Amino acid sequence: MGTTATGETTKNRRRTNGAPEVDAVVVGAGVAGLYMLHRLRGLGLSVQVFERGDGVGGTWYWNRYPGARCDTDSVEYSYEFSDELQQEWRWSERFATQPEILRYLEHVADRFDLRRDIQFGTTVTEAAFDEAAGRWRIATDDGARISATYFIMATGCLSAVNRPAFDGLDRFEGEWYHTGAWPHDKVSFAGKRVGIIGTGSSAIQSIPVIAAEAEHLTVFQRQPNYTIPARNAPLDPAEYAAIREQYDELRSRAKENPAACWWELNPATAEELSEDERRQELESRWELGGLAMYGVFNDVLANPAANDVATEFVRSKIRALVDDPHVAELLSPHSFIGCKRICLDTDYYATFNRPNVTLVDISDAPIEEITRTGLRTGGKEYEFDTIVFAIGFDAMTGPLLRVDIRGRDGQTLKAKWADGPRTYLGIAIEGFPNLFTISGPSSPSVLTNMIPSIEQHVEWIADCIAHARASGRPCIEATRQAEDEWIAHHDEVAAGTVFPGCNSWYVGANIPGKPRRVMPYTGGFPEYVKKCDAVAANGYEGFTLSVARA
Repeated sequence: MGTTATGETTKNRRRTNGAPEVDAVVVGAGVAGLYMLHRLRGLGLSVQVFERGDGVGGTWYWNRYPGARCDTDSVEYSYEFSDELQQEWRWSERFATQPEILRYLEHVADRFDLRRDIQFGTTVTEAAFDEAAGRWRIATDDGARISATYFIMATGCLSAVNRPAFDGLDRFEGEWYHTGAWPHDKVSFAGKRVGIIGTGSSAIQSIPVIAAEAEHLTVFQRQPNYTIPARNAPLDPAEYAAIREQYDELRSRAKENPAACWWELNPATAEELSEDERRQELESRWELGGLAMYGVFNDVLANPAANDVATEFVRSKIRALVDDPHVAELLSPHSFIGCKRICLDTDYYATFNRPNVTLVDISDAPIEEITRTGLRTGGKEYEFDTIVFAIGFDAMTGPLLRVDIRGRDGQTLKAKWADGPRTYLGIAIEGFPNLFTISGPSSPSVLTNMIPSIEQHVEWIADCIAHARASGRPCIEATRQAEDEWIAHHDEVAAGTVFPGCNSWYVGANIPGKPRRVMPYTGGFPEYVKKCDAVAANGYEGFTLSVARA
């Protein structure tokens, strides 16, 4: 049987205070969990964090595949709650690699002494709300139990690996890996025949790296994705110094951007520009690199005609970069640009000009099975020493539903979300008092720079908890009406965009049987924050506060 990378945690548990009762339990020690712990401590609460991995980092602990790096500029992809922190840390590149981001999060954990309240190597398996006591009863995979007034899921949007479900995988005699659960030790592809399944973000980043080392790389593609050159480079010291002097101004500007990023949104629609002006804007953003293509026209994500202008531009670039016209056509998406997350790359398209790289289209001939020596598709067998599964995640809802969460009257979260996720603001859920989800479904989350979105959620949740405790009614719960109205608004806004028209993980299309609905809020970060602020200013409108029955 081959060597696998399943993402299962080791059992090297490190218990912290071991208290059977705390004020709050937080699940996850990534970007969200670390900051949530810090904020709750500031309220004087006792907190226990449970983390599945053996270290902090969340996404950046697990995703160690070749070429892994962030697709948001590193100077933006960082906390802003501490000016001392953002001034003392030094990023080395425009787009930081996974090891550098992990070092940053480890630095944060050490700087704020967070590890003493984190129990590593531990998975929360179930949580049930005790209505009489007004507390959550939580169980972990080591059989331990703990209770808390507040239960906060900081599990991230992309942490539930979409595990390979191909027939015959257990018979494969080579090595196989999943990009979302990569081994901590270096994986060598030297002299090996490698197959990679998928052409999403992790594949687009890893394919050029693997191809440069492997004897031969075969890429199996179901649907191509739009990818823009990263234009990554070491950070210029003078430019970096200027950024650090203007951090407050730049952070404030980002909060006015729908994606919470510093790049500028073109105020003009595509129709308002001449053909030359449109071309110039597109060329400028292609040369700039990064995710600025999202802002090329004011209506690029809302108007199919404007989107068509951008899509044809990118397809023309693919045709110019890929030598073989047939391969170029296979690599050219025909969906709306941006309705799947735009990827960033370094030499991705040029990699398909290499003699040791083959692209196999499986859109009409799905993989039939994994064989003892490779795989079979379209009636043809391919032999490999190594297979890489770049097949993504059960996004947004997956990490929440993999815990057996039960609210009032024993209702499970899985049952409540049988037809798709329902939340109030992506933060709270009717029927589940004192449960909070950081960057949950129907919040902007994955359509934004994640760290500002996470910080906004953490701060809002902390303020909400402080309000409930100060009122003497510490049990707070979203109302059915508030949840209904928010979901109706969420769906109405999404219907006016290109997002419903794509088979993307944004709508759950990559997971068989998953209800199809646009999961992230598409109204933009500024409008979302205004709504959250108004809810708080109006005495947490849409919530009820109560005391425990006991």
